[in-house]
Parts: sequence; C-alpha cells; structure tokens
Amino acid sequence: MNATNITWHENHVKRDEREKLLSQKGLTIWLTGLPSSGKSTTAFTFEHELIKQGHLAYVLDGDNVRHGLNNNLGFSAEDREENIRRIGEVALLFADAGIITITSFISPYRSDRDRARKIHDDKGLHFIEIFVDTPIEICEDRDPKGLYKKARAGELKGFTGIDDPYEPPVNPDYVLKTAEKSPELLSLELIEYLINNGLLKD
Repeated sequence: MNATNITWHENHVKRDEREKLLSQKGLTIWLTGLPSSGKSTTAFTFEHELIKQGHLAYVLDGDNVRHGLNNNLGFSAEDREENIRRIGEVALLFADAGIITITSFISPYRSDRDRARKIHDDKGLHFIEIFVDTPIEICEDRDPKGLYKKARAGELKGFTGIDDPYEPPVNPDYVLKTAEKSPELLSLELIEYLINNGLLKD
C-alpha cells in the first residue's frame, strides 16, 4: 500500500552548504559481493581510514541494519529486494547530508543495485559500485559464520552462491581483490580512486 496525501518539503539548507561545512562531497560507495568476500571488513577499515584523514563517513552494514531497520525482513527474493530498496533510500539520505556513505551488502541482484544507482543519479549524487571480487572457494574457506557449510549440507536454503544466484556487476566502477591485498591497502586504494576522480580532497 502506497502512502497518500503526502507532500515533499524542500530543505531550507542546500546540499552544497552542507558539503561546504564538511569540506567533502556526499556520495554512496556500494560494496557488493558474495558472503564472506570481505565486504564488511573492508568497509569498516575504509571508514576508519577516512575518519583518520578528517572525512565524515559511515558504514551501513547488512547484518547491522537487519538488527533494526530491516528486522522484519527475511531472505526470500522479495524480502531481499525490499532490504536493498530501503538501504538505497537510506544511503541516499546520508549522501545528501554530505556523508561519505559506505554500504556493505551482498545485494545479489543487479536490478536492485541498478535501482539504488538510479535514485542517486536522479538526485545528482554520486553512486560508486564496488565489486568485492573474491572467489567462492576463498569465501567458503573463510566462512566465519559457518553458513556455507550449512548450505552445502542442505541445512540452509536460499543461500547466495550455493542455491540462490549472485549476479556480479557487469561494469562496476571499481573492483577490489580481498584475496590479494589487506583491508588497509584496499582502503588506501579506494581513497586514491576517490581523489583521482575528484570526489575527495587529499
């Protein structure tokens, strides 16, 4: 059911005023990849490095968000779609506030990620899709929650990469190889990418 009798109220403060206050551009950096690919570790390390360098950043992490905002959602295709729809909207608000917003979600379906990109594009906000490209064999070897093992044993149904699809980005803005570099090195790599593309001041 869609809400009715609602009106959009324009802010009295413009985005460029907030960005001037923070000395940075608000944007969304969307990390996507298989379970245990290293998304969260990289995201939180990246956030820490940005803060150390004087930039306001915040991570929206898949598990963390399911503790609160999305705690009424399961893992059906419909619920996963709604999970990512909500996060896309929250990331949009954070980015509009001038925050460097880092999302760490499997977000297995391209159409959902494309929708998140579009709402950013429509508002003139940068959306950077980062593919955390880690081979499934390494993800399974890491498996900190033991979920791959359960999925292989048939104890966990609809697990991404085993019996539910993961659709990797066709043209990601950037690719991270967590099997080859440490989270610290990858964070510096991302910062260099942002600087080189005029999205961050060094």
